Amino acid sequence: MVSIKRLQSLLPDEPKSHHLGGNPPTGFQNPWPSFTTDSEGLLSIFKTKFARDKPAFVPVPDRSQLAQIHKIDFDESKSNPGFSVTWIGHASFLLQTSRPENQPRGINILCDPVFSERTSPVTFLGPKRYSPTPCTLQELLDHIDIDLVLISHNHYDHADVETLKAIYATRGSKVHFLVGLNSSRWLIHHGIPATCISELDWWDQLEIKLDEHKNSTSSESSSKSESLLRITCTPTQHFSSRSPFDRGHDLWCSYAIEELDGQHKKLFFAGDTGYRSVHEPNLTREDEDQLPTCPAFKQVGDLIGPFDLALLPIGLCEPRVFMSKIHANSWDSIRIHQDLKSKRSIGMHWGTVRGGLSQDYEDVRTPPRNWKLAAEEAGLEFGKDKEIGLLGIGEVLTLQ
Repeated sequence: MVSIKRLQSLLPDEPKSHHLGGNPPTGFQNPWPSFTTDSEGLLSIFKTKFARDKPAFVPVPDRSQLAQIHKIDFDESKSNPGFSVTWIGHASFLLQTSRPENQPRGINILCDPVFSERTSPVTFLGPKRYSPTPCTLQELLDHIDIDLVLISHNHYDHADVETLKAIYATRGSKVHFLVGLNSSRWLIHHGIPATCISELDWWDQLEIKLDEHKNSTSSESSSKSESLLRITCTPTQHFSSRSPFDRGHDLWCSYAIEELDGQHKKLFFAGDTGYRSVHEPNLTREDEDQLPTCPAFKQVGDLIGPFDLALLPIGLCEPRVFMSKIHANSWDSIRIHQDLKSKRSIGMHWGTVRGGLSQDYEDVRTPPRNWKLAAEEAGLEFGKDKEIGLLGIGEVLTLQ
């Protein structure tokens, strides 16, 4: 299990312009010109869903044209001494930090884990996965001792209650959940105790230490280096809701993960984010570049970067006018990569499920193609072990 120590906020004097409703806040907002409140509400969704000018529907093609599935080799996973990143699909990742000298393992983290068939409040309706997970949740839990679960926000494609309940049922008090402010309410409702949850505001920081050798003799303990992390809850441009009645009640966030020992790697997990608000269709990229962009990522890059790896969203971003403020496309995420000063970035939030609106506008093969194109247009190398890349579902990347 891990011990959690709350540190001082990275920006203790930063105005809480994202808070609504006093102290404690009763809701949250995106406080930047890069986010606008047009194209919101049920009427806008209805108009977009049933627009006459929608493109022709493109069904999900056969597996040969989709993200490839790699069966996870858990023996290899546990023997890898480096900081490893495994894509589970969509925005779900298994992170295994560097293994310190004389320690059996590092800290094991799940980011936005989703193993259910549908990303929906019910099991019979809603977006259904077209790509399987690379293992069952039980297989993963049987082989990997999960220490931390990081949840970026409460949408069903990022916060899967059945998955979270199963993790807690297996690990009990040995697993700890990190969430944005006000988000513990629905975890507690589903049986996860408050003692296993840390709510975080933007720029809040935690120090995480693995206590696997707590019961060792003092001489053994003194000879072992420790797994030690600093995790910062960082801003992102999105929103929250688990029903039509709680929009904006829970804080959305991203996470910066820093090793304080071992290889001293830094990783950024974006969760879900937009980068700018596009109000007209078919703008050129030059015109889009004149629009206000979210300043948070440059701030993160300046304060915490450079990063060894960033996990950035590239899909479910069409139609552009409706989605841009909450879902970055490939060109947006290349800019985020640059703002973060990341050495490498992997595209995520694609290849697994179709959104309720984006399924009518986005060919599921488009995000990886655009990610490659956007990288090349920016003069960045694309491919395996290059600055910009992709993973197959279940594929492992080890940070060197």
